[in-house]
Amino acid sequence: MESQKLQSTAKIGLFIGSFDPVTRGHLDIILRASKLFDKLYVGIFDNPDKSYSFTINERSALLKENLLELQNVEVITHEKNLTVNIARELGTTALVRSVRSAHDFDYEANMIYFNREMTGIETILLVAKPELGMISSSRVKELAKFDIDISQYVPENVAQKLKLKTKLANERK
Repeated sequence: MESQKLQSTAKIGLFIGSFDPVTRGHLDIILRASKLFDKLYVGIFDNPDKSYSFTINERSALLKENLLELQNVEVITHEKNLTVNIARELGTTALVRSVRSAHDFDYEANMIYFNREMTGIETILLVAKPELGMISSSRVKELAKFDIDISQYVPENVAQKLKLKTKLANERK
């Protein structure tokens, strides 16, 4: 009976992204969101219109390595489904999104409206810390292509793996 009560009142969050690659900014949002929920799912979702440096399985493994100490966080992957459908399946009580700029906020505001209309699920916006707000996966990948040290922007396992991938890609050219 007690476990049923906890389950029905559990706060369950879902934070999604492509995490290609996962950055220190992503990890900060995950850490902060994990404190707000009994269970936080981190969903690695693929956008068919986007190309990726890492496979979905590689991104999942890299992310899991950095979240080992967060007992209430679980990494999941999905390739072809709407976030709101997955949120419903998981019993999500709130979606978690992050914003780094006014541009991000405008984009998220539109998504929040449609997600709430379709499911009734609320969205929590977490604002990036100022020192992490300029970090983006796209910029990190660009710097890595030019052999710039990216270790201040991404966890060590990601920096090593991206450096190796970039080196192999450059050798193929």
